[in-house]
Amino acid sequence: MVHEHNASHLHWDLRLEENGVLTSFAIPKEPPVEPGKKNLAVRVEDHPISYAKFEGIIPEGQYGAGTVKIWDNGVYKTIKKDTSKHIVNFHGKKLTGEYTLLKFEKAGKNNWLFFKNK
Repeated sequence: MVHEHNASHLHWDLRLEENGVLTSFAIPKEPPVEPGKKNLAVRVEDHPISYAKFEGIIPEGQYGAGTVKIWDNGVYKTIKKDTSKHIVNFHGKKLTGEYTLLKFEKAGKNNWLFFKNK
């Protein structure tokens, strides 16, 4: 699941269903659909599974206020996962194929790089 979230600034929220929650990353630029582009992905708090199908407006004064749309959805398979690297194979409408989330601690403890593998 990827939400397009137009809050205080436009960003995309990558949500991976794991262990009964949505592991979530905020991506400041549109997720890459072709190899060669690396995007910042900031690890944020987990969200409940019920949030996966949410589309609508979060009212002013609430956390994340703004418009939320489903940008992409589908299924994925984890190829590799450890504390510094996640490799997944997406089967979505826009994100398809193998992608990597790579820990980027020099940029901050919650920062990762997100890119499509060749």
